[in-house]
Amino acid sequence: MEHKALPDKVPKKGVYLLPNTLTLCGMYCGFFAIMSAINGNYIYAAWAIIVAIIFDGLDGWIARLTNTSTRFGVELDSLSDLVAFGVAPSVMMYKWTLMPFGRLGWAAAFLFVACGALRLARFNVQTGSSGSKAFKGMPIPGAAAVLSSVVIFYYGYEVRVGPPEKNIFYPLFTIILALLMVSTLRFHGVKEIDFRERKPFWVLIVFVLILFVFLIHASSAMFIFAMVYLVWGIIENSVLIFRKLRTKREERQTGA
Repeated sequence: MEHKALPDKVPKKGVYLLPNTLTLCGMYCGFFAIMSAINGNYIYAAWAIIVAIIFDGLDGWIARLTNTSTRFGVELDSLSDLVAFGVAPSVMMYKWTLMPFGRLGWAAAFLFVACGALRLARFNVQTGSSGSKAFKGMPIPGAAAVLSSVVIFYYGYEVRVGPPEKNIFYPLFTIILALLMVSTLRFHGVKEIDFRERKPFWVLIVFVLILFVFLIHASSAMFIFAMVYLVWGIIENSVLIFRKLRTKREERQTGA
């Protein structure tokens, strides 16, 4: 969860232990994912990234709940995000399936890291501006979750010893996710949900159904939800672009 930037310029003495400890736990999960990928344990790497996403959501939520958000915490969170959701997925994908492509493989892996860093930097400088709570560009945890879900789904149904065969789909998919992070497309996040407000009863039913699907087959559920998030974002933005183009065309016809 990307923290809200704070206006304080001079850091105060001391740090808040709880949110920053959760942030470091997320960074550790990212480091564990990197080491697991290097050692060929790709399923461990993918799940470690998913656990890092949970810690990333908890640290921001705890910081806002306890009013312990600081500039130090914001900067530490960004560094942790780059390790856990930028470097770790890139190393995992490169070792898993991008290495056979040579220069294209490591270029795609680096592009994911670079776009993730640019995404975080853009978010940090734009936070605080008025407008929608939706993210501008795919959040880096979301992109990391999509890549991790592909690995988890691959090993989900049967015991597979090695990585998949060489397939151009994987570098192209990695490049597309990287470009989505630095795009201006709108993607939604958990921060848009206010848990303090009353919600309709059907929201609780949906939550129970999500748990039910996870209990049946966690790897398939992870893959399905990640793909739905990706495809829904693309479809929603395509509809918005179509509406804008249609509105401009109607305005030109009216003016003519």
